[in-house]
Amino acid sequence: MRLSPALVVALLGTALVAAPAQAPQTTLVASTAADPSASAAAEGHDATAAASAGTLLQGATIVIDPGHQLGNARFPRKINRPVSAGGLRKACNTTGTATAAGYPEATFAWRVAVRLRTRLEALGATVVMTRDRNSRRLWGPCVDVRGKLGNAGYRGRDRAADLKISIHGDGAAASGRGFHVITTKRRGAVKRSARFGREVRAALESQKFRRSTYTAGGRGLVRRGDLGTLNLSRVPTAMVELGNMRNRRDARTMRSAAGQRRYAKALTNSVVAYLGRD
Repeated sequence: MRLSPALVVALLGTALVAAPAQAPQTTLVASTAADPSASAAAEGHDATAAASAGTLLQGATIVIDPGHQLGNARFPRKINRPVSAGGLRKACNTTGTATAAGYPEATFAWRVAVRLRTRLEALGATVVMTRDRNSRRLWGPCVDVRGKLGNAGYRGRDRAADLKISIHGDGAAASGRGFHVITTKRRGAVKRSARFGREVRAALESQKFRRSTYTAGGRGLVRRGDLGTLNLSRVPTAMVELGNMRNRRDARTMRSAAGQRRYAKALTNSVVAYLGRD
């Protein structure tokens, strides 16, 4: 599936006007109000574009992993239980981080994930979530589940998912800010995941997010071999730390609805860009 950049932008815009989680938008058609035939033509074009946008990702399955569950801190025995992480054993999960004011990473990741799911489904994709709620009464899922979900043969899946994206917020020193994308070092998976990671980086930059100032050498992209979510995945996967929650400026963006919409828009664009060139 190959799509021109102009067509991608046009179709994304048309589909997302109708997305249920987005605020209503008004489409203005210049110089057509006095010309019924021009108005009808414009409406026909919009309808055609909307139909096309609704099938832009038809047949694609995307796994979204919203990181840590909100209730993890209440279940230390369960989340500290060692599980396979692909060549090593690690704790099932962690509590995640939070802003200095206490806004939790779990809630940030969940809200971005839900906005992303809405956008992808508006484009025709099937979305699989590693968790379906954000609740203090729940814990997990473990990294082995998050890593394997979407793999062919796992939990009865006949066909592998097309992509997986794992959403996080970092908890580094407050002086650093910006995003970075993490992909696997696993042999046989590096090339496709690295390409997806580059699309995620480019899409975030296009939405005016800046690369991390405190890790990845300013590249905004790093490979790691110690993360079960990446090691156990058999589909192209990118994990993204969308910002540093301990940094005041990043935190302000990350807890705002406007910032979360920008993150979701960027991640949607990265999926479309990757699958459009696949």
